[in-house]
Amino acid sequence: MQKLNITNLFGPLMQKIINHKKIPPLKALRGFEAATRHQSVKDAAEELCLTHPAISHQIKQIEEGLGLSLFAQEGRNIISTDEGRLFYPYVRAAFDSLIEGVHAVEQHSHARPLVLQSDVTASLRWLARRLPKFLREYPDIPINLSTSGHNNVFNELSADVGLIYLDKPLDHKKYEWVPLFDCTLFPVCSPIFRSQMGHGITPHTLQGFPLISLSTEDQSWNLWFESAGVEFQTQSMYLKVDTLAVALEMAIDGQGIALVNGPFVSEDMKKGALVQPVSHATLCQGGWGFICRKELAQSNRIRTFMNWFRGYE
Repeated sequence: MQKLNITNLFGPLMQKIINHKKIPPLKALRGFEAATRHQSVKDAAEELCLTHPAISHQIKQIEEGLGLSLFAQEGRNIISTDEGRLFYPYVRAAFDSLIEGVHAVEQHSHARPLVLQSDVTASLRWLARRLPKFLREYPDIPINLSTSGHNNVFNELSADVGLIYLDKPLDHKKYEWVPLFDCTLFPVCSPIFRSQMGHGITPHTLQGFPLISLSTEDQSWNLWFESAGVEFQTQSMYLKVDTLAVALEMAIDGQGIALVNGPFVSEDMKKGALVQPVSHATLCQGGWGFICRKELAQSNRIRTFMNWFRGYE
């Protein structure tokens, strides 16, 4: 991989090496700035929620590094020395510049769309029906929905938030997780297909009919049959597809029985487009939810987005 030329991104600014040994610790500079502005160690300590000795130590740390005094003692009070008065504008300008930089980054972040990753089925059958309402309530949070064929892999390099299915332990030091719904497995088919199946259908006899499976979830039918106390005969499966969205469309069209692993058919069942050929359902390990990097979870727009969907029925 070709090395990125940083100079091309930032210009001559990157050509000068910073002598970090010359820079006092940031925490100590905060103490110095507050103490100078108040001309009081006590007031600086109260502002920064630190103790009086902590502020005194920070000031001493800078003075020892510079080899000079920044404050003089006058009774119980302190007053800036000539060196302290000379140093303060530079420190204040540096803090003001940092604040401006933070504001610029925040503004830039808010200006670009929030990138939301989801697999095809969750996008079509859950998110797409809810996103318009969110955008009406929060028009200042534009959304860029990116769909993929994988429902359990979060691409943190290209997405801010992911709607994924998680069935393994999460690294909570690295990621924030907002659970949405459990994974409940149950079969569905069209009403016409169900009527053609006849009476007395059980989990055992279900294997005599066309079953539609996901190529990425071979174990799902096995788990469902096992939970019903039936040994699954793999030869029963007649077709594998790559997404649940395709499997459900085939089921609606009367081509077989699909297995659902989330709340993706509620509307179809209300309309009567899909029915359960048998009532048995089983709860699987894991569940669906929103994921994002830990540091991004503090963003107002990401927190607003995830909390809104968490409370959405």
